Amino acid sequence: MTGTLDIAIQKTSHSRINEVDFDNIPFGKVYSDHMFIADYKNGQWSDLRIVPFEHLKMSPANAALHYGQSIFEGMKAHRGPDGSALIFRPEKNAQRFNRSAVRMCMPELPEEIFVGGIDALVRLDRDWIPDKEGNSLYLRPFMFAADEYIGVRPSLTYKFMIFTCPVGGYYSKPVRVKIETKFVRAAEGGTGAAKTAGNYAASLYPAQLAAKEGYDQLIWTDSKTHTLIEEAGTMNIMLVIDGKLVTPPTSGTILEGVTRDSILELARDWGMEVEVRKVTVTEIMDAIKSNRLQEAFGAGTAATIAHIAAIGYEGVDYELPAVENREFSNRTLQEMEAIKRGKKEDRFGWIHKI
Repeated sequence: MTGTLDIAIQKTSHSRINEVDFDNIPFGKVYSDHMFIADYKNGQWSDLRIVPFEHLKMSPANAALHYGQSIFEGMKAHRGPDGSALIFRPEKNAQRFNRSAVRMCMPELPEEIFVGGIDALVRLDRDWIPDKEGNSLYLRPFMFAADEYIGVRPSLTYKFMIFTCPVGGYYSKPVRVKIETKFVRAAEGGTGAAKTAGNYAASLYPAQLAAKEGYDQLIWTDSKTHTLIEEAGTMNIMLVIDGKLVTPPTSGTILEGVTRDSILELARDWGMEVEVRKVTVTEIMDAIKSNRLQEAFGAGTAATIAHIAAIGYEGVDYELPAVENREFSNRTLQEMEAIKRGKKEDRFGWIHKI
């Protein structure tokens, strides 16, 4: 029994933690000892359990492999000064997870199972949380269709799982991005607001083409006209123009970022003027050319803040102000990291402590 949830726990007989070089951790390649699993069948979630991390066995006819019913979330756990595990706003991820589930015709997951599963798993693998500054324990909750059936319909059974992995920094330096005016990440009426696997699959080819041109990521634009800014790679994009924080509104094509929401709350708390509105490519180009674009960055779980060093558009690269001179994004990064690691008062009630 774990908390109010009945979770069966099978501990590994051989921990792999001593095989890990915690001073040199690649992102997303090293996995902790255990994983959480829950099954959905007959209209309800059951058989909550933690087992040793292992490969999955599934039928070649698994519905998720054929029709893409798969959603996920991403979070991080940090070690607090008292040794506790600190997780940033997991209830927000649970809520977004269920919005994704509804859009993908999948069953909603009780928040108690989402957060309770994280609690139990992180408590068991607490020693996997890195101590080194800049590192963390990445949490990956996900759900996928489990039917052995290749007829086109929503699955009747599903599997929810969580695994964790110690990670280093996602980006080692400020990123160079290109404004994408041909390919589309998401269209109105589509699944852009859901954190579903297919959205990321659709982004891989144009991102690969951009990488061959020397860019780290893309700035996606709207599918109809390619004149409106949407997201920066896998992150929300935020700009400081004329001293104001500007970001596009979330919609059916833009993911509602937890980090984005938190940055907006911080900015308003600090008395900074915030504009959540449509942003055109022309506006950004004009702001760059007139030196009114003071900062540009991506906001997301993996990097928290990823400074944008340059923006490419129509074959021309526009260099942005030096990172060390970016007052707002640097202050925000320091503030959020201090809150996440328990080094500063959590005035907003963001931290979930285990």
